[in-house]
Amino acid sequence: MKISSTKAGKLHFIRLNKDDDILLTLRKVVEEKKIKTGFIMNGLGSVQSYHYHVVADCNIPPAESFPKAEEPCDVIAVTGMVIDGRVHAHIILSDSEKAQGGHLEEGTRVLTFTVIVIMEAEELSFTDWDGVGIEM
Repeated sequence: MKISSTKAGKLHFIRLNKDDDILLTLRKVVEEKKIKTGFIMNGLGSVQSYHYHVVADCNIPPAESFPKAEEPCDVIAVTGMVIDGRVHAHIILSDSEKAQGGHLEEGTRVLTFTVIVIMEAEELSFTDWDGVGIEM
């Protein structure tokens, strides 16, 4: 286990518009605002298409599945981290039948709008925190 602490940092409120790709927009914001370390606190809205990946077995590294579709869903949550300027985001989506989600991929495009909040954590470093099999 590894624990790091900091005071809350600058908050960035990002409103995405129809047809925006969520992951590409997050990468652009992180680059433009020069965010090296941060937390994707939450997100909400709707999408017209989605693309994400999930682990598909218990091997290390795990196999992955890449669900992708052109269909409307509500965005229930977007969470994650910015690690060394790299976006590591997860998304939860729902329709009238089910909830689904995983690691956000390019191709998840906004339907009406989506709002995402990123909090900077300049004092911290999360290098390798998302590495598979790395002892902390």
